[in-house]
This record gives sequence, structure tokens and C-alpha cells, in this order.
Amino acid sequence: MARTASYVCQSCGATSSKWSGRCDSCGAWNTIVEETPISAGPAKKSLGAARGTGMTLLDLDAEEAPPPRTHSGLDELDRVLGGGLVPGSAILVGGDPGIGKSTLLLQAAATFAKNGLPVIYVSGEESSAQVRLRASRLGLGGAPVQLAAETNLRNILTTLKEERPGLAIIDSIQTMWADNVESAPGSVGQVRAAAHELTSFAKRHNVAIVLVGHVTKEGQIAGPRVVEHMVDTVLYFEGERGHAFRILRAVKNRFGAADEIGVFEMTGGGLTEVANPSALFLGEREAPSAGSAVFAGVEGSRPVLCEIQALVAPTPHSQPRRSTVGWDGGRLNMILAVLEARCGIPFSGLDVYLNVAGGLRVREPAADLAVAVALLSAREDVSLPPQSVVFGEIALSGRLRPAGQTENRLKEAAKLGFQSAIVPEHSAAVGDHGLELKRFPDLATLVGDMFGAG
Repeated sequence: MARTASYVCQSCGATSSKWSGRCDSCGAWNTIVEETPISAGPAKKSLGAARGTGMTLLDLDAEEAPPPRTHSGLDELDRVLGGGLVPGSAILVGGDPGIGKSTLLLQAAATFAKNGLPVIYVSGEESSAQVRLRASRLGLGGAPVQLAAETNLRNILTTLKEERPGLAIIDSIQTMWADNVESAPGSVGQVRAAAHELTSFAKRHNVAIVLVGHVTKEGQIAGPRVVEHMVDTVLYFEGERGHAFRILRAVKNRFGAADEIGVFEMTGGGLTEVANPSALFLGEREAPSAGSAVFAGVEGSRPVLCEIQALVAPTPHSQPRRSTVGWDGGRLNMILAVLEARCGIPFSGLDVYLNVAGGLRVREPAADLAVAVALLSAREDVSLPPQSVVFGEIALSGRLRPAGQTENRLKEAAKLGFQSAIVPEHSAAVGDHGLELKRFPDLATLVGDMFGAG
């Protein structure tokens, strides 16, 4: 049967039967490329015409020991992985160019190797001499890590099968080239085929494989989304170039909790672990001023305190600006609408700027109340009570909803010397946290009590 070509968008992976200049799925221009499938299907009309060898079936209640984990020696990395590296797991690490992905993985490879795990580091973007030079700069020259510079997937798999390492790092998946796929390296077909072969190899030979992935300008890992479904763990390495802090975040983990984070600091000697992120993000905090609020958040299972800064100023333009750094711009517009509709506080004719200090990206809805309080503080030019933290979710009706893990948030705030907390009325706070709780049922009550407006 003749092979039929398909047209695949190199941005989102959508497939169509004919070429067009613009992808109907993602709207990208000039990203559709013709690709020939590896196989057009089985030769026989029915798949059941030829019997297979059968599958091995096990009972659901069969007792089996949990998979052993190998500790890297980097506590922050082990935390994000769920307690250590699981043999046979496939891990995808993404991040902006130059953020430190290769540095992190080279340091992790060195620590794993020093702990007795055979490690192979395969670079498709740099030569072996360049990787050695970076390792020497990081003080890792004596680590027993095997290096290779190769992009041919067949050669890589053959070498891994012969060497049988415990961990293989592929940097990066977009540079890998499979000779059975008729497309250029980095295309959707090549990335999909390479990821499938490497993931299957990890499962068959019980070798942990780490894949480095490039990201698009929207911050998503480039290539088809099916790659994220293939692997066991998806990690994002985040950070702002103007800050030394880097955050390793798990967005998918079959062997541990998702949304867990590890915090690192970029120094001249590489990445160093940050055991207390709250103290780090609040370390450069100035004296309490208008427009500043401390949010008691939770990232995964770890409570993290950070400062939310707001600036409200008259605009000379007909259309006011709404700018955010480290937070969702759509959620900011929602909170501004609730303040105007439920509390009678307009922000028309005012530019609004919101920033999460330290380069942290906050995603949980519990930051709604801290954002609203920071905006009101900036608009009314009134500072919040000193040594206070804020957290809670805001409904469209203006009611305040309690956030999860309230006790952990309060204990972390008390440990850092805070004395009071502004929380929703029905927040479940038990135990000896030592903080004075200021409870409010809705946003209008909070505005009238703290700012005398609304």
C-alpha cells in the first residue's frame, strides 16, 4: 500500500490532509510541513489475521516492592523528583534558552556519578570539549561522567545498550535525528519519533533518561504535546534573567507530587540550593510601603512567602495599561472588575502595574486577596499593617474563600517573624501558630475596615 503524505504544523503538531499557509489549530503562519509517515499500517486487512505472542497479565493486588530511588545529593532536585530518581523513568526538562538547564543537569550528573550511578551525558548542541570546559568551570572536572557529542539516534541507542548506564541525559531532544523519519531535525515528526524511541528504551532496559526540551515564546515545550504524555515527569526550569533565583517546577510526575518546586540560586560557580525560599524572596524586602503585600503561598507541599508589589498611577493615554510580571494578567483584570462592581472602587483612568518580587511565578488562586490588598494600598497610598501576611481567594460575588493548607502558611509566616494574617472568615486555622488572625467575610468589608473606602 502506498504511503500517503500528511501535513503537520511544526508549532502545535496538528495534522491536516492538505497544505495551507496558516494552521487552523494554533493560528501560526508558515509552520505546516509535509511529512511522510513511517508506516502506512499492516499489510493484512485485519490486525487479528496474524496472532501475537500474548501479554503478561498480573493481578492488581500482587505485592511488589516500590521502585528503588537513587538520591542525587541535591535535596532540591530530589524533592521535585518525588524523593529521588526512579530507574526506568523518562524525564523531560524544559526552560528558556540560557536559563541554566544544561548547568543543572551537568551538576546533577556529577553528583549522581559520585554516588555510584553510571551516567552518560549526550550533547547534541555542544562538543565534548565545550561540555568539559563548563564542567571545569563548575569544579566538576573529576566527576566520573561519560561524555558524547552525537545527534544520530541510532548511534545513541546502540551505545546506551552496550554501556547500560543508570542515567542518560540527552541535551536536547530537538537536535536528535532518526534516520527512518524523512524530515529535518527539530521537526514534529523527528521529535515525536526520538522521544518515543528513548522512552521505550528507558522502560525496556530500566535506564533513567532525562530529555532536555526547548520552549516556545509562549513558554511551552516546543514540539508535539504527545511528548509530554509519553514521559513520566515534566519539569520546567523557570527564572527571570535579571534575578539570580531559579525554580525547578514539576508540572507532571508519575512518581511524586506535581507542582512541587526546588529553588536554586545562580552563582559564578554554578547553581546552589536554597533551603529556605521564603527568607530568600523576602530578604531584599524594604520597609513596609504603599502597594506592598506579603503573600503566604504554597508551592506543591512547601509554603513559600513572597512580596507582591503594585503601582497605580494616572494615565496620560485613553486606554489604561495593565501590566503584570509573575502573575496571570487575566486574573488581574477580574480582580479589578470585582473591586469596581462590588466595592465601588474604579480603576478607569489609572495605569496598573503588578509584580511578584524575586522572579517567582504565582499560579494559585489564593493570591487573589494579596493582589487586591496591594492594589488598594497603592491606590489609596496607605501602607498595610507591618509584619502581616495575606492570602485568600476572591469570588466574582466579592466573597472571600478560604485557601488550602492554611495551617502550613501560618506556621511559615510565624517562623519568619510575622505577627498577624489577613484571611477569609471561614479559614480553618488550628494549632499554635502564634499569629493574630484578621478575618473578613467579603472584599467590601475588608475595604471599609482597612482603607475606609468603598
